[in-house]
Amino acid sequence: MSTDAAATGPTTPAAPTASVTSVVVRLKLALLRNGLRQSSGRRAAYVASLVVVLLFAALQLIGLIALRGNTHAMNVTVLLTAVLALGWAVMPLFFPGGDETLDPTRLVMLPLRPRPLVRALLVASLVGIGPLFTLCLLVGSVVATARGAAAYVTGVAALVLALLVCVALARAVATANLRLLTSRKGRDLAVLSGLVIAVGAQVVNFGAQKLGTSGGLSALDPVADVLRWVPPASALGAVDSVSEGSYAVGAAQLALSALVLAALLSYWQRALTRLMTSPDGSTLGAAESARDKAGRSAGLRRLLPAGRTGTVMERSLQYVWRDPKTKAAWVTSLAIGLIVPLFNALQGTGSIYFACFAAGMLGIQMYNQFGQDTSAFWMVAMTISSTRDAYVELRGRALALLLITLPYATLVTVLTTALLGGWPALPEVLGLSFALLGAMLATGAWSSARFPYSIPQDGYKNVAPGQAGLAWISIFGGMVSAALLCAPVIALTIWLNVSADGKTWLLLPLGTAYGTLLTLTGLHLAAPRTARHLPEILTAVSRG
Repeated sequence: MSTDAAATGPTTPAAPTASVTSVVVRLKLALLRNGLRQSSGRRAAYVASLVVVLLFAALQLIGLIALRGNTHAMNVTVLLTAVLALGWAVMPLFFPGGDETLDPTRLVMLPLRPRPLVRALLVASLVGIGPLFTLCLLVGSVVATARGAAAYVTGVAALVLALLVCVALARAVATANLRLLTSRKGRDLAVLSGLVIAVGAQVVNFGAQKLGTSGGLSALDPVADVLRWVPPASALGAVDSVSEGSYAVGAAQLALSALVLAALLSYWQRALTRLMTSPDGSTLGAAESARDKAGRSAGLRRLLPAGRTGTVMERSLQYVWRDPKTKAAWVTSLAIGLIVPLFNALQGTGSIYFACFAAGMLGIQMYNQFGQDTSAFWMVAMTISSTRDAYVELRGRALALLLITLPYATLVTVLTTALLGGWPALPEVLGLSFALLGAMLATGAWSSARFPYSIPQDGYKNVAPGQAGLAWISIFGGMVSAALLCAPVIALTIWLNVSADGKTWLLLPLGTAYGTLLTLTGLHLAAPRTARHLPEILTAVSRG
């Protein structure tokens, strides 16, 4: 027995196991480092975004510090903290692929307990550009609001609480909706990001102008009085309360933020446990029977023309509804085409001619028609054996686009006219919009045949590597050409307004006829090239 013990020698203690938190943080850093090693373009984009974010954060920090001593500084800091929390909450819904560690199901096969995993993921979430930007704004908010040593001590606790609430809120939202976000329909939420950004930018612009005309920061007093009790903004409200000597109120506001943080962590842990232990049935409820699909398709087909034209229109409309990249382009164009003229009209700085912006934004969808087919364009190419076939194909795509753009451009024009009260100018603006739309369809059809490029199906890039020049030439060259083609209608508009003989209503029929003529001419010019260069087009659109 002693001989065996001597032979085996003394037992060595097991190596200490690394904590889950440190492992997950190192994993986050490794993912970032390996992602940057993939290409020089990705490194350049990351460095550029880091520089831009840091510069913007520095400017915001300086601006917040400059507010120190202002009686209404608390209004800005509380509102800013609330907006930051809202941004953290919604960003995972629109950009679920922005952080690989947002998907904890990749760790489902590992023997991890929920509470250590929550702690590890929370700490890992503090690594990145977003937390750094948020930290800079929160530091500036504390400096702008705190007065006295007690307020600065409170500010440190408030800063930590506000940052953790923001991160925990993002994680809880992402975990609770992960099954949806990783499904096909869930990924379509990303198409709304353009809409949210466009609307948000216009709302901020509109709000800033209103503040300048309604008494400055004092106009935010009612909103700030409410938000100072809404976590995580209540943490910054505590700094102001302590600065005023209201220590009990400040402690209550800090406790409210801490309570919400604990509730978020508890909810996140339960959602994480449910996610890691339940089967993935996210696609079961989304499955549709073939009979329902066939019924909807048949209903749509009855409303469209017979023959190849109706088939092409149906296919194009289905792309708009089902293809994520096409849907994203359409949603963004529809939103911006409505927001720009209406918000300018609401601000009192717009012109009725801004309504033409909607026709221009929607007309862009005619460009690179074959690129949205990607490599499946070979099926379309197999059905084109003559110039006539190519003409009907392009005509069907243009008609499908007109089904959406004509009523939408008319609606935007009418709404802009109603807000500005310029009803006498409605016919001429409609004529200009229709002429511009016809010019965009003409140049879009021709550039689709002359400068086709591939649209990658994965990621957020809309142009395949090496084809960016083709995209620039196709879109911006076409837009300039469309503007030049509309020069006769623009000149006629100026002449009729200068002559003041009350005949500007003629622009509606003349602009409509001119736009129709341009569209037909562009289709006839693009059809021969399309029929002759089908293999080249297929090669160009298949690179993604």
